[in-house]
Amino acid sequence: MQERCDWSEKNETLVKYHDTEWGMPLHDDQKLFEFLILDGFQAGLSWNMVLKKREYLRLAFFNYDLEKITNSSSDYVDELLQNPNIIKNRSKIQAVFSNAAAFLKIQAEFGSFNHYIWRFVDWKPIQNSWETIDQIPANSLLSEQISLDLRKRGFKFVGATICYAYMQSIGIVNDHLKYCFRNEEIRRLV
Repeated sequence: MQERCDWSEKNETLVKYHDTEWGMPLHDDQKLFEFLILDGFQAGLSWNMVLKKREYLRLAFFNYDLEKITNSSSDYVDELLQNPNIIKNRSKIQAVFSNAAAFLKIQAEFGSFNHYIWRFVDWKPIQNSWETIDQIPANSLLSEQISLDLRKRGFKFVGATICYAYMQSIGIVNDHLKYCFRNEEIRRLV
């Protein structure tokens, strides 16, 4: 039996996410935007809840099509607040729209968000070897730096802790525990 990070073994949704997505170096702008939004929605909630709402959020935000999001009417926020299938937090929902606009600006400036975000680590993931989940930090100097830069560019719900979770999600940092089978698999990808 393969050993995996213990946080992931609470249910099948978390196991699947852990085994197929978490920590994988991600370079697709649309997916990078999706994870930025999902990590923002996680603030104050469990990742399990966000994953349960993931498909509904994807539908609500036009499969994370930046043009469609930025061209939505202001009434659409009120409409989304009536949607029983998504996380109904006005600030988080409004952040999706402002973040889409800021994301488009980064794409225009850097050619892609991928190029922007991966330059923080010179396009090479940080490989950690934590023994226990308690050793994994909630944030880091790098997540603080990314957070500050994103906020200066108009992003919302991108504090240092959210940015660290984002770095884990998109594989900028490999925080699979040392004994986890995914730690070594991801190391070999780089």
